[in-house]
Amino acid sequence: MLGRIHQKLKDWQDALGRRYGTDITTPAARRAAWWHFQLSDHAFLRIWWHNFATVAPGLFRSNQPDGKRLAAYAGLGIKSVLNLRGASGQSFWLFEREACDRLGLPLIDLNMSARRAPEPEVLLQLYDLFQTLPRPILVHCKSGADRTGLAAALWLIWVEGKTVEEAMGQLSLRYVHLSFGRTGILDHFLRFYARERDRTGIALIDWIRDGYDPKALAESYRRYEAKGKLGDW
Repeated sequence: MLGRIHQKLKDWQDALGRRYGTDITTPAARRAAWWHFQLSDHAFLRIWWHNFATVAPGLFRSNQPDGKRLAAYAGLGIKSVLNLRGASGQSFWLFEREACDRLGLPLIDLNMSARRAPEPEVLLQLYDLFQTLPRPILVHCKSGADRTGLAAALWLIWVEGKTVEEAMGQLSLRYVHLSFGRTGILDHFLRFYARERDRTGIALIDWIRDGYDPKALAESYRRYEAKGKLGDW
């Protein structure tokens, strides 16, 4: 029931975005896109709530920034921006692209999901971006809770050499991430890998390249949820 309601709301937002939020080239279109950004993308909720934090010396995390915040982050020394929402062409992305171009910040778009098993190709792209983007990097999604939390955890593992157990703190209520329900599959991705690490000693990046199966992860998460986090998952 809740899933159907969420999908209907998302479909409505997407339709609204296609009508009002895909152009900022004229004053009228820009005004419409601004209102779309504020209401449909919920930017008004992020006026004071930024979900901003330092992950490590080379990485900061936040929710969707506007142009003013991007300018402030550039003043903190941010050298590049990694957007995990993808290049949607809607208002949030148009304003972000405009601001990054104005500030001279590279903006890289990577389409990740908060509610599905991460795709190995996307994770490998993320790994490569972490090696090549100018640092410090600002990584964000919409709320800065789920996709951003997983990316921050992977940074700690890949770049800082932290354990999975240490890195999982990036997926927590502190950042408004819920570890149950559909977004809990991101926690389970790390939990599932940790079991493979303990069994075989495989490194995370090697497991993603050679052993990770998103369908097996999704099935395991269904068992994990159904059995109350106990039993054979």
